[in-house]
Amino acid sequence: MKKIQLVAITTLLLYLLTGTYSCKPRNAGSAVTAGAAEKAYVPPGKYDEFYNFVSGGFNGQLSVYGLPSGRLLKIVPIFSVFPENGYGYSEETKPMLNTSHGFVPWDDQHHLELSQTNGDVDGRWIFANANNTPRVARIDLSTFKTVEIMELPNSAGNHSSPFITENTEYVVAGTRFAVPFDNDNGDVPINTYRKNFKGSISFISVDKNNGNMKLAFQLRVPPIDFDLSHAGKAKSNGWFFFSCYNTEQANTLLEVNASQRDKDFILAVNWKKAEEYIKEGKGKKETVQYAHNVYDEKKHGATSTIEKEVLVLDTKDLADLCYFIPCPKSPHGCDVDPTGEYIVGSGKLAALIPVFSFDKIQKAIADKKFIGNYDGIPVIDYDAALYGEVKKPGLGPLHTEFDGRGNAITTMFVSSEIVKWNIKDLKIIDRQPTYYSPGHLCIPGGDSRNPNGKYVIVYNKITKDRYLPTGPELAQAAQLFDITGDKMNLILDFPTVGEPHYAQAIEASKIRDHSVKFYNINDNQNAFVSKGEAATKVVRDGKRVDVYITQIRSHFSPDNIEGVKVGDEVYWHVTNLEQDWDVPHGFAVKGANNAELLVMPGETQSFKWVPEKAGMYPFYCTDFCSALHQEMQGYIRISPAGSNIPLSFSTGKNLPDSSTAPPLLDK
Repeated sequence: MKKIQLVAITTLLLYLLTGTYSCKPRNAGSAVTAGAAEKAYVPPGKYDEFYNFVSGGFNGQLSVYGLPSGRLLKIVPIFSVFPENGYGYSEETKPMLNTSHGFVPWDDQHHLELSQTNGDVDGRWIFANANNTPRVARIDLSTFKTVEIMELPNSAGNHSSPFITENTEYVVAGTRFAVPFDNDNGDVPINTYRKNFKGSISFISVDKNNGNMKLAFQLRVPPIDFDLSHAGKAKSNGWFFFSCYNTEQANTLLEVNASQRDKDFILAVNWKKAEEYIKEGKGKKETVQYAHNVYDEKKHGATSTIEKEVLVLDTKDLADLCYFIPCPKSPHGCDVDPTGEYIVGSGKLAALIPVFSFDKIQKAIADKKFIGNYDGIPVIDYDAALYGEVKKPGLGPLHTEFDGRGNAITTMFVSSEIVKWNIKDLKIIDRQPTYYSPGHLCIPGGDSRNPNGKYVIVYNKITKDRYLPTGPELAQAAQLFDITGDKMNLILDFPTVGEPHYAQAIEASKIRDHSVKFYNINDNQNAFVSKGEAATKVVRDGKRVDVYITQIRSHFSPDNIEGVKVGDEVYWHVTNLEQDWDVPHGFAVKGANNAELLVMPGETQSFKWVPEKAGMYPFYCTDFCSALHQEMQGYIRISPAGSNIPLSFSTGKNLPDSSTAPPLLDK
């Protein structure tokens, strides 16, 4: 009977999620206030106030918008191949997508986190997670390029990442799916979940000077699902807080079997204590395999290294390291306010929002206010840790951020609204409808110690009637609200690329003036660079042919190449000689079965081409670069295998045979 009731409840929730609450609210037009367009308007030639970094979800990329305009500025490729600029196709970038499983050209990118200094976003780097094949990436915000990707061993479903400490000492990642660890026997019956499956939390250290990442250690934790997380700050610095679900440790039909209990958990991790245990030699080295990929912006190329060891701490054997705090079932968000005192949980199936007190958590630990233990980890009494509950906030609370004025704003997925409430008295201040089913939201610096409380951006999963129809697949969307007053005012909505999840925003001034305009050609250390047309050449080594070629407005050097044969491995090494901002050049050759290259000023990029048929193959610039862009082209002649055509190359010398020239027209 209980199972039938649970199925009925689940069916009702699914109906609410996909039906009633996804329809347009009454008086929807009144949600937009007078003067909204003026607040969101950025005149031509003027810069936006903020960069907004939005996860790409199932497209595996990062999209960058300007705020308040909502203008799309750039798509940054991270975990998926990107034909627009050759990412994942060029020889320099292919290693970025290497994993212990081989070359993986796609992933599901969910969450983003800006680097911080003293708890404030600093604009140096942004970190991104890959949910499918577990990875964490670092993007350099001076070049907006992915410069490092680290695969995570002993992990599956890297949804609970990448969250950082307030001085970017660590990027932290939990697992969504419990699995047997990599050096365990994974060929076990699925229903032995509780015996053989484990969870893990990875701590990746970050060099404060250059950002280089290293897998410092992992925690072995119970086989439950970890969702979102945030680090403590200020008074709670040294702690991390994770939302957890499936405390039932179910392995089938989780919508029923992982919703049996009234409460799941928030996991509190004392990472300073973990560091102490490591110094005491309490960690155990385990054999694993994971890829660590690094892009060198001097050499304009990446290397991939397979690492084979990780240091593991087993939480059930170490006291004072981890504590569970009961939280309403199926929590999603786990958010820490700017003071570090209040930890907000968001049970997706709850009709309230619990707010926990860091001071009360510490007192409960000191007083041993435990109701038992779960897989060896103490469980703190709910009331002993609780500051209070926000009553009747809405249906389906998911994620919370803070405005820096003592208020929190939470998305309500089921009732399609955002709700503003006061952290101290837990009273509702305002609520506004969204269109529709909001997941995450973002306030610039909203998870830091110093939020900029001017805007909140809400990311909606369903749009239905908001935009022109585009078949069964519709754009997902973001909505921009002015939150400077007590009332939140909708001023703009705009479609987004991919499926937005968690996002970050930062004042443009923290990035704009440090943005690289071009690469100094004299600093280019690529092994195949040509620093001038005099250095260009075509070299044969057996069946390998290296073409060292340059681009400048508006020609290639060389632009005529002969003596290449069917079956040769042709490596085009393309250097853009421009030393001016915003003058990239493209490169493509007929019949190449990969993608174009988009080469920035002063940069070198390469791709491999194996011609399979004799003939004449044009190559050309794909990026409109000058009035004579159409004239920026060349030819490579491919001869049959075994032919004796000598290798030759030239620019401006291989003129047409005058004996076959057409006669000039006379008047």
